Amino acid sequence: MSDTLKKIKEDQNQVTTTEDILTFLKDNPCFIEENPEAIELLLPERKRNKKTDVADFQSYMIDRLKNDKEEAIEISQNIVATSRANMNNQQRIHSAVLRLLESTSFDNFIHAITMDITSILDVDIAVLVVETDGEKIPHINTSGIHIIPEGTVNKWMKDKNVLLQDNISGIESIYGSGATLVRSQILLRIGISMDTPPALLAFGSRDPNMFQDGQTTDQILFLARVIERCFRTWLNLPV
Repeated sequence: MSDTLKKIKEDQNQVTTTEDILTFLKDNPCFIEENPEAIELLLPERKRNKKTDVADFQSYMIDRLKNDKEEAIEISQNIVATSRANMNNQQRIHSAVLRLLESTSFDNFIHAITMDITSILDVDIAVLVVETDGEKIPHINTSGIHIIPEGTVNKWMKDKNVLLQDNISGIESIYGSGATLVRSQILLRIGISMDTPPALLAFGSRDPNMFQDGQTTDQILFLARVIERCFRTWLNLPV
């Protein structure tokens, strides 16, 4: 067998990949110009002119541009929707902070956290949860504050400052009789002071998808920091 026949046989046994074809075209930029019949093989059959048997490359490119435009519009609409949602959330957080600052007493401050903020943030229930060493916080029996065993906060939160959970059953030790209502929740670690026990702020919703892991939390964490500072002011506590 001649060397030429051997080479042809070897080439036929090789599998040509898409990458091989793209590499060839990059290395041979004049290939299409020198072999215009290749265009007809690359264009969809429906783009041929049946009368002249000429491939309509312009229509093909127009379709590509239209598809790119539709994709760009969809991306833009998603960006606008996300921006509007973020703006709405920001306005809710601002309103919640203003309500906290308007508190006229410690009891009113707790009421703002556990009652008023629920409607502002559009959640169904809000609870402040404090560990058992809570006698240092006055009015610990105020409605809306629940007591949990020492060490529970770290057990639930581990090393996180915020925990979002969807499609859950509410925890009775957090929400009491309202636990049956809760299907998703966000738990915020509240570090009031070195002189006070660990605490959590829990927001629960009957919507199983309202709170989900991966959602941005910078705004709700800002609210938590405001609540910490308000606590220290009302109780005259150090950082």
